[in-house]
Order: sequence, then C-alpha cells, then structure tokens
Amino acid sequence: MESWVRRLKFYGVGFGIGLLFVFVFFQNRGCSWLPGNRVKNSILDRLLVVSDETAEILKKKGIGKKDLIQVLNDGDVVFGESDKNSDDKVYVIEKDGSKYLFTLPFESFISEVKVGGKASKALTSTNGYGQIWRFPNDSTLVFPDSTKLVTCQQDFLGLVNPMDILKQLKKSGRIDFSKSDLTITPKPEHYLTFQLDGKEIGMKMIWYKNKLNLQSFIIPEDTNCE
Repeated sequence: MESWVRRLKFYGVGFGIGLLFVFVFFQNRGCSWLPGNRVKNSILDRLLVVSDETAEILKKKGIGKKDLIQVLNDGDVVFGESDKNSDDKVYVIEKDGSKYLFTLPFESFISEVKVGGKASKALTSTNGYGQIWRFPNDSTLVFPDSTKLVTCQQDFLGLVNPMDILKQLKKSGRIDFSKSDLTITPKPEHYLTFQLDGKEIGMKMIWYKNKLNLQSFIIPEDTNCE
C-alpha cells in the first residue's frame, strides 16, 4: 500500500511539473483543449477582418496586424463579458488592459474585430468594406464550384488555379459588407472583392468544410459565360 501511495505522489509531482511548463513556459499554446484556446482556434480558422472604420481606430492606437495576432496568441478570453450563448457569438479577449471583440457569425468564414462596447450589442458590419488582416494557414483555402459558369469565368480571368485566386485575395482582397448577407440559411453569403488589371472583381462565396467555396465571379464586362 505504501509503495502505491509513493508512486501516486511521484505521478502527481510529475504531472504538476508538466502543467507548470505548459501554463507558464508555453503560455497555454500547447493546450488546444482549454476553453480559451478553443475559442482562439475558432477565430483563427476564419478570415480575420477589420472594417475601414475600426482600422482607423486601431491605427490611432498604434495597433497593427501583428499586434492583433499577439492579442490572439497571448490574450485572455473574458468569458464573463462574452456573448457565447447565441448563434452569432462574440468573444472578448483582453491583453495588457485593452479589450477586443471578435465576432463569430453562425456558419460564416469571417471573424470581425471590434474595439469597445459590449459583446451583447456587437454585430457584424452590414455596410462599407472590411480589410482582411489574416488568412487561415491553408494553401487550398479557395475551392471553386466545378460548374460551367465558374470554370468559364476562371478561364476568362486567367485564374484557373484556385491558388492564384487566393494570391489575389491576399494581395488586394476585401469584404463588401453591404453586398454580403450573413443571415441567409443554411449558408451565409459573403461578397469578396480583389483588384485585377485595374478592375474590381467580385466573388460570391460560402463556407463549406472549412473552405471558401467560390460560387460565382462578378466581372464588370461581358465574358460570354453562361
């Protein structure tokens, strides 16, 4: 009996040291099962967008893209101030005394960043444009429909390879909130744009199996695609 108790004590000490390394030295980054990190992973699985208005506020505060990513890496999720019980969740993350709101619209592939206010009153923007500050780390993120229309449009634009579409999005992509409808069921519709040869190309997209499913391009000229 004594040897069993001794072994249990040694196990407890070892387990405690392991937790100490994880929580202190690795700052919880190795614990994807922790509630706070699960929230952060849900945000990082989406496109992180910032409205033009919020971008100006962050700029005045001296906060850039890298700073915002650090908020997600090192900040604390304030569950008591978050709106976590509705379909369109909003989480408050605090770092160095500052609080940021991250929206998680239901079945949407975006998370919009907001500054100030209460989570219960924070809604994803419905007007203006949003800048895309971060993409998930997935080279096959864009998945075009295999319809005749989309295939023809890709050929017309010279973007047959989906990775080339993603490159254009990373280069000049934005979300048009006014043309997006995140209330549509079963899948919200997103309207993203990018610049190609001086022209604005639009795209209607939904979130499907963690991919940006491209349903059609909106091209400001006749493509003869039907």
